[in-house]
Amino acid sequence: MKCRIINRSGNELPAYATGSSAGMDLRADIAEPLEIKPLQRAMVPTGIFIALPEGTEAQVRPRSGLAAKYGVTVLNSPGTIDADYRGEVKVILVNLSDTVFIVNPGDRIAQMVIARYEKVEWEACDSLDGTSRGEGGFGSTGM
Repeated sequence: MKCRIINRSGNELPAYATGSSAGMDLRADIAEPLEIKPLQRAMVPTGIFIALPEGTEAQVRPRSGLAAKYGVTVLNSPGTIDADYRGEVKVILVNLSDTVFIVNPGDRIAQMVIARYEKVEWEACDSLDGTSRGEGGFGSTGM
C-alpha cells in the first residue's frame, strides 16, 4: 500500500525493523533532551505528517522495550490516527516508573501500525444471540 508522508524531522522515515514486523518505529523530533518525571506525561512530536487511504488507520502503540526496561508507555494506547487527519503525528508518553526518563532527539519512542477497519451500521434490537460465555467478563474465563 502506498501512503504519502511529509518528513519535517531530521530523522529517517518510519520503517519496519524486520521483514515480518507489523509496526514501524516512530522517532522523537525534538531539539534537546526531554525529561519526563515519574508519573508525568509528555506529548512528543515526530515531525511526520501522513495521508492514509480511506478505510485505514494508523495505530500508535508502545515499544515493548521502553515499557519493560523503563516503565514508559503510550498513554492512549493504541492511539488512532484517522485517514482524514493531516496534522503532525505526536506520541503521548507516560512515565510509570519511579525515576526520571530522558527522551533524546531521534530516540525510537513508539511504533505505528497501519490497519484496515470496517464501519458498522447499528441494528437496534431488544435481545442478542446467546453464547456459552453470556455476560461473563473481567476475568470470568480464568486468570
